[in-house]
Amino acid sequence: MNKLELQRTANEIRKGIVTSTHAAKAGHPGGSLSAAEIFAYLYFEELNIDPKEPKKPDRDRFVLSKGHTAPGLYSTLALRGFFPVEDLKTLRHTGSYLQGHPDMKKVPGVDMSTGSLGQGISAAVGMALAAKLRGDSYRVYTLLGDGEIQEGQVWEASMMAGFRKLDNLVVIVDNNNLQIDGSIEEVNSPYPIDKKFEAFNFHVINVKDGNDFDQLAAAFAEARTVKGMPTAIIAKTLKGKGVSFMENNVDWHGKAPNDEQYAQAMQELEKAGEQL
Repeated sequence: MNKLELQRTANEIRKGIVTSTHAAKAGHPGGSLSAAEIFAYLYFEELNIDPKEPKKPDRDRFVLSKGHTAPGLYSTLALRGFFPVEDLKTLRHTGSYLQGHPDMKKVPGVDMSTGSLGQGISAAVGMALAAKLRGDSYRVYTLLGDGEIQEGQVWEASMMAGFRKLDNLVVIVDNNNLQIDGSIEEVNSPYPIDKKFEAFNFHVINVKDGNDFDQLAAAFAEARTVKGMPTAIIAKTLKGKGVSFMENNVDWHGKAPNDEQYAQAMQELEKAGEQL
């Protein structure tokens, strides 16, 4: 995909996020919207995957460590062809396979069930280590929230990844600076994030604008050149990006838009799509 196609895809992902959380009357739009470009780049450019064969052995693996942003992942998987886009409207409904956190046993394209913060990266490290032990060529990617990295388990997993020189592992931190209770600086600051990952023997790439495809493309290309150590991409993003009243507003961490807000959000996203 070229940059324009990726931008249009990210915009469609945002529509799916807004549509699904509105239909569910629940969910986490803010951190899903901030990661739309990351999701788009991974699934439409970076990952070796096949929607027709979601369990193919040599596929790249992706673990959504910040599992509450499932609306972003589901929207991306649907657009990529893993299941019908129409099913996004069943998010969190009784009997739907699209629940509030990803379920690897029910959702095509989901490699790991996640939701308990801090645990996803541990699973990703295990997958990357397994590939090394078996001599497999697949790569493993995991997306963490910046509030999530306050969890101690994140650093236990990182210690193992660095120690085992897992150069087939890419850890991405969605650094939108907001968590459920406020700014991460005020709740329990993890800064400087880059220095912490460096201390755990990671190659670190700082992305000044994680909502910019040129910068993301450069970061993921650099990650592929790294040998002998895992990579951490620290991507500064805007929480709620693409919906004016959600942008950089902590209230939208875990709240669904009502009918009026849904209409406004979709109008803004339609307009943004027309301008691309």
